[in-house]
Amino acid sequence: MLLAMLLRWIVLSRPKYPSMEPNQTIAYISDVGASSLKPLFITGCVITTIFLDLSFAAERYLRHSGRLARNTSLTQKILSWTSIAFALVGSVGLIGLAVFDTYRHPRLHDLFLLLFMAGYVLSAIFTCAEYQRLGIHYRDHRVLRASFWVKLAFILVEVGLAVVFGYLTFRGNRNVAAVVEWVIAAIFTGYIISFLVDLLPSVRTKSQVPQGMMAEHGRGADAERGLSLQGAGSGEYEQNLMNDSAGPRGGDAPPHRANGYADGVNGYNKDGTARKPGWAKWWNF
Repeated sequence: MLLAMLLRWIVLSRPKYPSMEPNQTIAYISDVGASSLKPLFITGCVITTIFLDLSFAAERYLRHSGRLARNTSLTQKILSWTSIAFALVGSVGLIGLAVFDTYRHPRLHDLFLLLFMAGYVLSAIFTCAEYQRLGIHYRDHRVLRASFWVKLAFILVEVGLAVVFGYLTFRGNRNVAAVVEWVIAAIFTGYIISFLVDLLPSVRTKSQVPQGMMAEHGRGADAERGLSLQGAGSGEYEQNLMNDSAGPRGGDAPPHRANGYADGVNGYNKDGTARKPGWAKWWNF
């Protein structure tokens, strides 16, 4: 959506829209969105908010069901739900600023713009806090650590740019402020894409042992429960994802009884060596 709006403005030889200031030559996103591309602007914002909110909901469900690393405390769950609540506030702001454009409803547009930026920044702060606490418990989960730093960088950069944007707008430097606004939107796009990294491990844990469950099955009678879980269902679990959200580091380690596995299962021989498939034995691989 952003690319289409920017290219449209450039292809039309950078027209001056009615909502632009007399000394302004670079259009804001909202200036382009208040023109004939308003239907595209509204549609793009609605689709963005729907799928982003669905990503938040999917992350909460997958973490609750064990397809992602489970929350280990009530505080983490509260942080997660608070993040979702502020994301909904940001969604209302994004849809509102598209519907109430800067040309016909300038005051409402500015109000929804503030709501949009504050909502998603606060949402990112609470998500970042949740991931920081998860990272303490799941220290080997590289995806959690990477996602934490990505979201922390988003918070710092977006807040800094928002301050610069507000200062430039207040000082009447519209052209530089417009450039900053386009940069803010591009970085927000990167923040949205970062949720692919958060949700990707759930693909690898489909029909497998839920993340963190192997750690729970590592002592006493729980180890026997781990064996029963392994044989249950329509198919065997493909790998042990206890060590990392994206798979164990340095290759899959041989299964161990303490992890809820028994020797001679899950693709390994009793001596701990990898079990070869039939074709490998035939060709002496």
